Amino acid sequence: MDEKIFDELFELLNAGKFGTLKSELSEMNEVDIAEFFSMLEPKQQLLVFRILPKDLSAEVFAYLESEDQVNIVNSITDRELSELVDELFLDDTVDFLEEVPANVVTRVLKIADKETRQLINRFLRYPENSAGSIMTIEMVQLHDSLTVAQAIETIRRTGIDKETIYTCYCIDKARHLVGTINLSELIFNEDNTFLSEIMEEDASLISVNTLDDQEYVADLIRKYDLLSVPVTDNEGRLVGIVTIDDAVDVMEEEVTEDFEKMAAMTPSDDEYLKTGVFKLARNRILWLLILMISGTFTGMIIEGYETLLAGFVALTASMPMIMGTGGNAGSQASTLIIRGLALGEIEIKDYFKIVFKELRVAAICGLVLGLANIIRMYFFSEGDIKVFLVVSLAMFIAIVVAKLIGCSLPIFAKIVKIDPALMAGPMIATLVDIVTLVIYFALAKAFLF
Repeated sequence: MDEKIFDELFELLNAGKFGTLKSELSEMNEVDIAEFFSMLEPKQQLLVFRILPKDLSAEVFAYLESEDQVNIVNSITDRELSELVDELFLDDTVDFLEEVPANVVTRVLKIADKETRQLINRFLRYPENSAGSIMTIEMVQLHDSLTVAQAIETIRRTGIDKETIYTCYCIDKARHLVGTINLSELIFNEDNTFLSEIMEEDASLISVNTLDDQEYVADLIRKYDLLSVPVTDNEGRLVGIVTIDDAVDVMEEEVTEDFEKMAAMTPSDDEYLKTGVFKLARNRILWLLILMISGTFTGMIIEGYETLLAGFVALTASMPMIMGTGGNAGSQASTLIIRGLALGEIEIKDYFKIVFKELRVAAICGLVLGLANIIRMYFFSEGDIKVFLVVSLAMFIAIVVAKLIGCSLPIFAKIVKIDPALMAGPMIATLVDIVTLVIYFALAKAFLF
């Protein structure tokens, strides 16, 4: 959103022109209004929140940071809170309650009506990061015995309160999910046609279980280009849907988590600027200690070849280059494999295909870098040509080994049920450093002594 617009809103707020401010905000997207909220002081947030129409204020509330949501809930009356809960979609209410202190949860449950309270409690009992925890119950349900005309009338009567009406879900008398039908199909079919005749069913029916992992659900939505996916219980009864906006949020969370794991950090759901220093340190210190201890093996290897290094200065000078190149080569391979595993493009059974491909890539990269290194050392380093050859040969082998390690470790992690993202970045680099030095010094000892 243009900063000039925000400046104009600030001017209206500070000048007390609340009528004009309400008109301006009512024309804006709820996401942009939420961004404007984040720039306000708590008292100003409450004032602007009360200015907004009830339906818009609920939409904006769903996009606010949890801290701002808590501030508003703690500042409004029970009547206002009850109206807010009534306006919010149930999944947005549950998302909010999962992030706030227990006293806020207690207050919301206290003012909610019996039916809403039961639904909220049911959602809160689903395992974290499951399909049940992110689904919504605001979907269009149609009995398969209805005609097209009856179905359209049902949508007109109940659709206003639903999160989406583009895909409707067909159920039988026992509420089992039996098919889906798009709104467009209803519009273009004859009024007296039964839904059971035109709905998608059997092999075409895509659904998930309440206990399925949210990452699997998001991947399913991405794979089949769905706007939503139905969620069923263990008996096949329709209990909710997961919509594309929630799937995108899951994808963002999972990508962030993978980035943090690849950087050797414990994943955290908190924003960086809102996370305390000690928590940030705690999330990082464990892996730093592990990498530091594993790095001592590198030092031990170097200490064991002090005599060799003392006689050939070029060997010592080339160590950082060999280790860095090997580490980068391994990280390149592991990054692509981890991405392929995450997107379902690569499976464990593809391991030997991957190895064969990476060997060819490594051979090309190793040859090019090895030749370039001989030329570099010939013009810019002092020493015997045999030293140059040893360094270049070590680089070639280091790249080949690093590529093999980089593509193998994520596959191995997948086999033993560990997140492949852990096998990247610092972990790969440390392991490759150790192997590279062993190869480097073995070659030097064999050809130079």
